[in-house]
Amino acid sequence: MDNRSVTGRGEQQLGKVPAVTIGFWVVKIAATTLGETAGDAVSMSMNLGYLVGTAIFAALFLAAVVVQIRATRFNPWLYWLTIIATTTVGTTLADFADRSLGIGYAGGSSLLLLLLVASLALWHRSTGSVSIDTVNTPKVELFYWVTIMFSQTLGTALGDWTADTAGLGYSGGALLFLALLAAVVAAYYWTRLSRTALFWAAFVLTRPLGAVVGDLLDKPHSSGGLELSRYTASAVLLVFLAATLLMFPQRASAKPH
Repeated sequence: MDNRSVTGRGEQQLGKVPAVTIGFWVVKIAATTLGETAGDAVSMSMNLGYLVGTAIFAALFLAAVVVQIRATRFNPWLYWLTIIATTTVGTTLADFADRSLGIGYAGGSSLLLLLLVASLALWHRSTGSVSIDTVNTPKVELFYWVTIMFSQTLGTALGDWTADTAGLGYSGGALLFLALLAAVVAAYYWTRLSRTALFWAAFVLTRPLGAVVGDLLDKPHSSGGLELSRYTASAVLLVFLAATLLMFPQRASAKPH
């Protein structure tokens, strides 16, 4: 038997996204926190506004997705760069919808939740699954990244809604989302709930956690934040994320099933 042909078939069965491990979630939370501080740095510290910031990050997101889809195999650095692009555009887009359009956190969160559910429904209807283990074709990848973009934007709106409108503050919001994530972990280990559903629940919840932690770092003392420089916080988070990727090597997800 030709070993090269076996290897080739094995590579074709690998996904274009990383396997879900503890390292995956550590990097995910760091990336979402970076997206919050970097998005605020461009739209607020640079005074470019939410609309211009959204346009800039949307262009970066689209470019990253095109490169990601055209890649022949999983590349952890490219994947997480694309994730960061979704978190930054999610930050500025949610802020634009909530504040500039005036629909508020509740209205923005409700609209984004509908878009997320619609994206997942269309993905499932088109391919028969929304499992990340099937993300290995351009069509599925496109569904995947659109869904991620909606989930990241929803997470930003939920984080702001919880910290501001609900009055929990940044620390209280972080504790709430940590508790919800703990509930998802418990469901994973002690129930038979769909692993795919639990993955997407955890994926969505890590975004508002990153949002409130990012706000905690860079918002003024009067608002309950630590008032760190958005540029400094973003740089530190970027270094931490890179170090984490080196410490926790990423591998491609298992073959579709």
